[in-house]
Amino acid sequence: MAKLPVRYVECPRDAWQGFRRFIPTQEKAAFLNRLLEAGFRHLDLTSFVSPKWVPQMADAEEVLAALPPPQGRTYLAIVANEKGLERALRAPNLTAIGYPFSLSETFQRKNTNRSREESWPLVEAMVEATKGRLGLVVYLSMAFGNPYGDPWSVEGVLEDIARLRDLGVKEIALADTYGVAEAGRIQEVLREAVARFGPEGLGAHLHARPEGVLAKVEAVLASGILWLEGALAGVGGCPFAGDELVGNLPTERVLPYLEERGYTTGVDLKALPDLAGEAARLKLLYG
Repeated sequence: MAKLPVRYVECPRDAWQGFRRFIPTQEKAAFLNRLLEAGFRHLDLTSFVSPKWVPQMADAEEVLAALPPPQGRTYLAIVANEKGLERALRAPNLTAIGYPFSLSETFQRKNTNRSREESWPLVEAMVEATKGRLGLVVYLSMAFGNPYGDPWSVEGVLEDIARLRDLGVKEIALADTYGVAEAGRIQEVLREAVARFGPEGLGAHLHARPEGVLAKVEAVLASGILWLEGALAGVGGCPFAGDELVGNLPTERVLPYLEERGYTTGVDLKALPDLAGEAARLKLLYG
């Protein structure tokens, strides 16, 4: 029986953005090229944001230029404002942008320096600007609750998805930004989303403690969604969680689990231990 394909997004950008020391551009490019050689086809690899706020990503254009042509692969960069969008539209090799849009008003202001209401026109501008040029992913953050006491409900999540779809956004990833949502809530929200909109174009970007990783992966699979994101060695925690054990889903654990469950990502599983070791080395050197 043929295995079901899963769209798995490896997220070095999420892993690296909080590192204290700058990773030389050539080291970033070397790691990204190793990922491509191992069969990773979807990379969240940089961001077009002010170096003042995220100095690690100051070399976004140089990193992209150092990669081979995408040839059907996804090279995605995060964009948070109009200036970032302009840079992305000029960037070499880029195939998609991602915009972080939070259900939490507090987090949206912290993360993008604008309100939720101010973000809708920007999303609309992104839809228009990327037509025929780049893919667009909206990351719906704090999709499973938030630590700020801001209003949250499953219906609120569904309303945001519906409004994004109405604007023409085809790809939406629901994010557990601070990593403490239980697997049961993740499954509940994703199942409701799939029931209303279908699984096509819906993904999950989750954070977890090591002991909670596979339960969260299983929650996504149980909902019918086949788009997952993570980072080798689980690098890239969430400072809002207040728990340094909370990190990205560790790719070297997730991909073998998916294979065991009858799914495939096209990635060479034998390459994962060395790649995870390299990801951990970069964190040790620069994190």
